[in-house]
Amino acid sequence: QVQLVESGGGLVQPGGSLRLSCAASGSIFAINAMGWYRQAPGKQRELVASIASGGSTNYADSVKGRFTISRDGAKNTVYLQMNSLKPEDTAVYYCNADISYYSGGSIFRKYNYWGQGTQVTVSS
Repeated sequence: QVQLVESGGGLVQPGGSLRLSCAASGSIFAINAMGWYRQAPGKQRELVASIASGGSTNYADSVKGRFTISRDGAKNTVYLQMNSLKPEDTAVYYCNADISYYSGGSIFRKYNYWGQGTQVTVSS
């Protein structure tokens, strides 16, 4: 039905920047919200940032002022620009989406589509 494909992770030095991308594809009727979560080893998955269909955004306190979430509606893609990266930002980053989709002539809604995850490592 719907797939999320992430890209852009990697290894970066402290203070550096990375941009993550997540593209949604499939039988999409509407994207209601998209966001990024992360999970560090031994820790629970946590919300990093989210953006609603109207453009309102929400950020974890730990990333405010350093990370920016944005979206391209025409491409069904969400981005996470990460600046001033710190070692504690090291984690697997997962894209999440709330999407309404077509199936069998009807429209359904699934609140939690997940991408496969992309590793972000901040280390000198």
